[in-house]
Amino acid sequence: MQFGIFTVGDVTTDPTTGRTPDDTERVRNMLTIAQHADQAGLDVFATGEHHNPPFVPSSPTTMLGYLAGTTKNIVLSTATTLITTNDPVRLAEEYAMLQVISDGRMDLMMGRGNTGPVYPWFGQDIRQGIPLAIENYALLRRLWEEEVVDWQGKFRTPLQGFTSTPRPLDGVPPFVWHGSIRSPEIAEQAAYYGDGFLHNAIFWPLEHAAQMVNFYRQRFEHYGHGQADQAIVGLGGQVFMRKNSQDAVKEFRPYFDNAPVYGHGPSMEDFMRDTPLTVGSPQEVIDRYGKFRDQVGHYQRQMFLMDHAGLPLKTVLEQIDILATEVVPVLRAEAESARPAHVPANPPSHAERVAKAVAAGTVREQTVGATDEYTGLRAEDSLSS
Repeated sequence: MQFGIFTVGDVTTDPTTGRTPDDTERVRNMLTIAQHADQAGLDVFATGEHHNPPFVPSSPTTMLGYLAGTTKNIVLSTATTLITTNDPVRLAEEYAMLQVISDGRMDLMMGRGNTGPVYPWFGQDIRQGIPLAIENYALLRRLWEEEVVDWQGKFRTPLQGFTSTPRPLDGVPPFVWHGSIRSPEIAEQAAYYGDGFLHNAIFWPLEHAAQMVNFYRQRFEHYGHGQADQAIVGLGGQVFMRKNSQDAVKEFRPYFDNAPVYGHGPSMEDFMRDTPLTVGSPQEVIDRYGKFRDQVGHYQRQMFLMDHAGLPLKTVLEQIDILATEVVPVLRAEAESARPAHVPANPPSHAERVAKAVAAGTVREQTVGATDEYTGLRAEDSLSS
């Protein structure tokens, strides 16, 4: 099972000091957080995509491309790639480029986002959100899977004899997740293509997440991709930990009470009861998150939101260390010991997808060279003799 962190990239005032980072500091802190997560041994780092203050991650591929060259093992992903307001041609090009640069150490999650005004900013109509998501993703897949594409649809100009470059690494497109918290149409889309489905239930009760995940599983099996319990599922959550739960609650409370996404609504205790938010000791996080599979089944990726609400960088790095050393090893061992043999432990890696494509005859067998430790280039791509 994979464990990672995701960021929404909010610029929020620290309520305990009154200090607000500027955009530059926030972006650089996100890079530091991702690099620290890699060094700590977490499996995934994901960034959201936003185009409005107080959020800064407007260009996920720029950030992830940089991280591809400054991290070693961690999978680089998006917490949301806006399939509705991005041109699928640009998505095909940018994420194939990221796939090549990272040597396949990436995936991405399609979503519609949670900012309504983003639609007119990019020339789209929010009332067409679901049709945009369906049409744009269908085109994106064709651009990755077919060398030459002739296409005509409703939401962009036609394509004639178009080839997206660069081509996907080893002829196999990146693995795609579809993220939604309330739209069964998106769960249906994920199931139709045999893609992953991630329910980021940070503001929702787990019972709701279970309903969406179970629907996706049923439709995944319906479309012939495997048994329902073999579908690739991810969950989002958020935690704040200290050795003693009382210390965690005391330290996090001012951040919760003042953060735009939390404060001035339900109490922290109510929010902890009704959503995955867990503020307490590492053992409390283990106990709570270890029970999630009782409701959603065995799943492959758990993501945590940790760098939000104005928390200072030092605190976030401490939280990553606690997660990586005290929580993840236990949750991973528990998940693996309980996992049936026919259920995937993790989302499919690039190497696994290449092997499957070769076995199916959809791509020809290729020799994949070693990756140079320093440049990130494959051996056969090196310009030096």
